[in-house]
Amino acid sequence: QVQLVESGGGSVQAGDSLRLSCTASGQTSSQYHMGWFRQFPGKEREFVAGISWSGVSTYYGDFLTGRFAISRAYGDNTMYLQMNKLKPEETGVYYCAVAPSYDIMRNGPSGIDNWGKGTLVTVSS
Repeated sequence: QVQLVESGGGSVQAGDSLRLSCTASGQTSSQYHMGWFRQFPGKEREFVAGISWSGVSTYYGDFLTGRFAISRAYGDNTMYLQMNKLKPEETGVYYCAVAPSYDIMRNGPSGIDNWGKGTLVTVSS
């Protein structure tokens, strides 16, 4: 099992930026992918961004327009999500996840077993 701990959520104004962090521990693998999902009130969890364990490959949800950037610190089991120009409708809980492959991560949340507890992002207008 992999343990995931997120941090960095909070309350901001529309147009502001936030950086989320997620640290993985436990039975990790260089074959894994790490990623972020978000869940709005009353909605299903949706894919935001993913990154290969090496950090070489990154990919994003279809709705994004370049405002978010996912990254990893080399040699560190920590992943980041830089979110810029946040919008009020992006208020929700952001979850960190680990999956054994790109396909499982990109087509999640079904099939993903390792989740963080989530961090709340509130964007006020």
